[in-house]
Formats: sequence, structure tokens, C-alpha cells
Amino acid sequence: DPSAGLLIAAGGGGAAKTGIKNGVHFLQLEQINGRLSASLLHSHDTETRATMNLALAGNILAAGQDAHCQLLRFQTHQQKGKNKTEKAGCKEQGPRQRKGAAPVEKKSGAETHQEGVELSVENLQAVQTDFSPDPLQKVVCFNHDNTLLATGGTDGYVRVWKVPSLEKVLEFRAHEGEIEDLALGPDGKLVTVGWDLKASVWQKDQLVTQLHWQENGPTFSNTPYRYQACSESGTFLGLGTVTGSVAIYIAFSLQRLYYVREAHGIVVTDVAFLPEKGRGPELLGFHETALFSVAVDSRCQLHLLPSRRSVPVWLLLLLCVGLIVTTILLLQSVFPGFL
Repeated sequence: DPSAGLLIAAGGGGAAKTGIKNGVHFLQLEQINGRLSASLLHSHDTETRATMNLALAGNILAAGQDAHCQLLRFQTHQQKGKNKTEKAGCKEQGPRQRKGAAPVEKKSGAETHQEGVELSVENLQAVQTDFSPDPLQKVVCFNHDNTLLATGGTDGYVRVWKVPSLEKVLEFRAHEGEIEDLALGPDGKLVTVGWDLKASVWQKDQLVTQLHWQENGPTFSNTPYRYQACSESGTFLGLGTVTGSVAIYIAFSLQRLYYVREAHGIVVTDVAFLPEKGRGPELLGFHETALFSVAVDSRCQLHLLPSRRSVPVWLLLLLCVGLIVTTILLLQSVFPGFL
């Protein structure tokens, strides 16, 4: 959440008793003594359902839990009292005393620590979004004005729903097999990618164009990348691998700027960049970007890319002018009648 400086992560072991609790976790990003830190602000118990995919629209979360999509609304507000106790038997964990996570050193000395902030979560509507024999919602996203959300799963169908009523407005089969990713454009178009090696552009349920990798697409790389994210400006590409490694590339040239081999040691399940608006620049300080990664090891890591050294434009212009003047003076000394 760029406006509040919140990092939202979710997951769990599902209905199986794996010992990993199902929940949606809200972490507060802040600078403490010049260091970027993340501390647990609130944990929302999702009982027996593990959240496998998330989409954010303001203070509304769309959480993919098994075959269903659950809408959640969260709100932050100031604590009324410092010594606030939880009610016995409450399933949700209230605001905990913050423990600074492993801080990352920052060059900026600005303080963004917010005292006495608490967060509450409310369950809104829920709807089943996948109807295959082994149903699972795999992806969810909002449109540009947050009035609609689209879901895709293992049955290959795209379903579009009104927000927040979750009234279905569109349903069609987009792929033969699972839908791996989708996006809603501001012009009403919808892009889907499936396990059938096809990427399709739709206008409602009408196919506009399609890319089939086996016929007219690029060949696959042997690099085991699993999840990727692009920064808001389109400058950086973040990648996570099946072996737990994390990398940051320049998007247009694919020059690698950052790489940590087996940062997690196990499959990376998602990566996301720190937003470039809201409190993002304040939290970044003098770093160029920050990438968050989560993995099956139940850990969330922050990867900071230090600012690259660059020559100012004015200095380049000054050097060019100096080079031209020097060249002219040399020519004048060699050929006295040059000027």
C-alpha cells in the first residue's frame, strides 16, 4: 500500500496441519535511526484457508483462497490507549508490540516511524471463482478504477465481478488448461496467459489477438525463473527462481544489477517492488529501488539496490565544450592559418 507504507503478505499451510498458520500479515515499513525496517502491525486469521494470490485496490484486498475470492477491507487508525489488551477467544491477533526486523542500512537519516498505529480487518463478500475437479483460483486483479475484478484458475475460465458486491458480469473460457496470469486494461481489454502456451488479448469475451509460443513466439530459457515483477516506471524487472535466488535487471536491456543466489534456499512464490509513489521515495532514501520476495520458507526478504553512480549532464556538456575548445586550439597551433 503506497499511501500507508504497508507491506501485505499472505499464505499458510491450508487445511493440512503443516504447522504454518493461515493468515494475511500487514507489516509497517518505516525508517528507524536511518535504517529501513519492517515490523508486524497486524495478522488476520484466515482459519483453514491459505491465501495464494492477492490484489490491492485502495483499502480493499481481493484474496484468492482455494476456489474462492474473499474481499477484505482494512483500516488504520491511532491507538486510543497504550495498554490495550486483546479479548479472550478472539481469532484475530491485534496490534503487537513492534519488533524491528533485520534492518537494512539507509543513507538517509529521515525518521518515518509512526507510533500508536493499529489496523483492523473486516471480511466482506466471498464467491467461488473456479469450478474444476480440483478447483483453485490462481490469479486475481482489479481494473483501473477498482470497480471490477477479474479472476482465473485451473478450469481455464475468466470471470469478471463487480466490486464490492461480487456480482458476476462476464464469464468465458480463455484457455485449454490453467490460467497463469491476467490483466485488465483501462480500455476494457483483458490479457490472459495460460498453460497452453498462449497469451491472448480479449475485448470482453471476443478474442482480439493471440500469441502461441510454439508457433510464433520466443524459445524458452533454461533459467528456472518462477515469478517476476516490473517496477511502476517500467525501469526494473525483478525475478525469483525455483531455487530461491532473487535478481533485479534493467527492463529494456536485461542488464543484471543485483543477484543473491539462493536467498531463500527454496521456491520463491512472489516478488514485488516498493511503489514509486506515496511514501515509496521517502522510504527508499538514496536507493534506486527495493524488491520484496516471499518463498515457501515463510520468510519475506527486502532487497535494496544502491543508487548507481552517474555523471551529471552539466558536467558532460562542460567536458564536451572543453574538448571542442582544446581541439580548436591544437589545430590553431599546428596550422596557424586555421582560423
